[in-house]
Amino acid sequence: MSIQAHIAELQEIIPTGVTMVAVSKFHPSSMIQEAYDCGQRVFGESRVQELLVKQQELPNDIQWHFIGTLQRNKVKQIAPFISLIHSLDSERLMLEIEKQGAACSRVIPCLLQLHVAQEETKSGFTPDECRAFLENGRWRECNHIQFSGIMGMATYTNDDAQIRKEFQHLKSLFEEFKAKYFADIAAFKEISMGMSGDFSLAIEEGSTMIRLGTVIFGER
Repeated sequence: MSIQAHIAELQEIIPTGVTMVAVSKFHPSSMIQEAYDCGQRVFGESRVQELLVKQQELPNDIQWHFIGTLQRNKVKQIAPFISLIHSLDSERLMLEIEKQGAACSRVIPCLLQLHVAQEETKSGFTPDECRAFLENGRWRECNHIQFSGIMGMATYTNDDAQIRKEFQHLKSLFEEFKAKYFADIAAFKEISMGMSGDFSLAIEEGSTMIRLGTVIFGER
């Protein structure tokens, strides 16, 4: 199937209100252009240097999402244009995003990345670390960051029950944080969870944003 056919098929099954992030990392600009020509506008990248090249080569109305681990010394390079950072996972990174947002007079939307999977290699705040981060309150001083929700990944497993349980955990954390810290902040509304292998489960459990690579572009 072509990229066009894959996108058309996904558009049929993804509910209204769920954003599809086309994970274009490691794929050439020509393939991104093909997806763009089918109406896709939201793309996810995980390496700053690769993103900078593509951002120059491709249409300027693309909404670029940064979905990988973000090094603090790279924030400055993407701050002028990034639409959403999915991977805010420390106070130090937050302060750097705030600094660079101020430098280019932008408010940068960010998601709190949470680690609930049974895999040490995945990054993000543990739930208790995120609670401590939010309770500390320094985030309230960041006028150039828009806290827009949370992001998390389920364990890479064939056990649907475990995946579903982890998505339910993420949803409950979102609801906890929304009620306690962001009740009056309308922008705090996104739950970014679900990838090519598990996005249907994620949508069933309340995802508002799914990150799809393989099912759009094929294997890398």
